[in-house]
Amino acid sequence: MVQKHQATHLHYDFRLEMDGVLKSWAVPKGVPEVPKIKRLAVETEDHPLDYISFEGIIPEGNYGAGQVEIWDQGEYRLKERTEKKIVFELIGRRLVGRYALIHTADKNWIIMKMAS
Repeated sequence: MVQKHQATHLHYDFRLEMDGVLKSWAVPKGVPEVPKIKRLAVETEDHPLDYISFEGIIPEGNYGAGQVEIWDQGEYRLKERTEKKIVFELIGRRLVGRYALIHTADKNWIIMKMAS
């Protein structure tokens, strides 16, 4: 699932259901829709599974305050998972195809759509 999140700065929250939680990354420029474009994805705290359908406004004074809307939803098939790399196939309304998250440093990852 991907949420468009207008907080202090517009970004997209990319979430994969893993290990009983939603593993989460903030993607400032959005998840790429075409192959070979690399985008920064900053790992954030895990979210509970019930957050998967959240849309609405997080009130001022709360962490992440601002408008949240579901930008894309669907399923994914995990292809490979190591400490430094997650490869998966997305089957969403907007995002379809094979993707990779590559860990670079600290909480920074790169997300990219792979060529078919």
